[in-house]
Amino acid sequence: MIDLHSHILPGVDDGAQTLEDSLEMANKAISQGITHLMCTPHHNNGKYNNPADKIIQDVAALQNELDQRGLDLTLLEGQEVRLTEFLLTAIKREEILFTDLDNTYLLIEFPTNEIPIYAEQVFYHLLNQGQVPVIVHPERNAIFREEPNRLIPFLEMGTLTQLTAPSIVGIFGSEIQKTAKQMLEHNMLYMVASDAHNLRHRTFLMKEAYEEIQKIGGREMVLAMQQMAKDLVNGDSVVRPKYQAMK
Repeated sequence: MIDLHSHILPGVDDGAQTLEDSLEMANKAISQGITHLMCTPHHNNGKYNNPADKIIQDVAALQNELDQRGLDLTLLEGQEVRLTEFLLTAIKREEILFTDLDNTYLLIEFPTNEIPIYAEQVFYHLLNQGQVPVIVHPERNAIFREEPNRLIPFLEMGTLTQLTAPSIVGIFGSEIQKTAKQMLEHNMLYMVASDAHNLRHRTFLMKEAYEEIQKIGGREMVLAMQQMAKDLVNGDSVVRPKYQAMK
């Protein structure tokens, strides 16, 4: 199983704080059946700054620690990038990590309570240069929760979306869980990732999430999401589900 979104790197953001935290998270990930885990610390969100060169070094160091302990988990380099007006410039400066080595897909986080007015313009330029934004946890954004159809213009552009596992399991409350289910029922969420931060409040719930997803979309939806995660790591083209507007 591939998990595209985690905060397992120690001491870089609000995820794992110590190496011991990271090792405990690695063991938990393995117990969930995760074989490949993307390390995606927050970047440029006003509090944390984790440019590409720093993450590459940190991932190599943590992978070495896992290997020395015989923990069978392959770490991948990535970022959870906060959307700003300066994203395109940051990409040109090679500060941004994509999910794949061809620089095709990148995980982008919106502010919790708004959709930036420049979002569509930035995405338009990204897509024009062959780079596909992946909006992470849209079900947790206040605007999308209030009106899920606000997500459709982004889907029409070619943007992808990533559901956070705890959302569909109910960890973030019934309102977010309801929104996640509605978005899944209308094929607005294309893949799922853990967004694990620790083992106390924000742990890996990939198995549980896929069980809930299967209840909504069947085994076909589960397999499609797993394939899309693989495609994003490999930089391959993806097959998008046919989304529907909510009435």
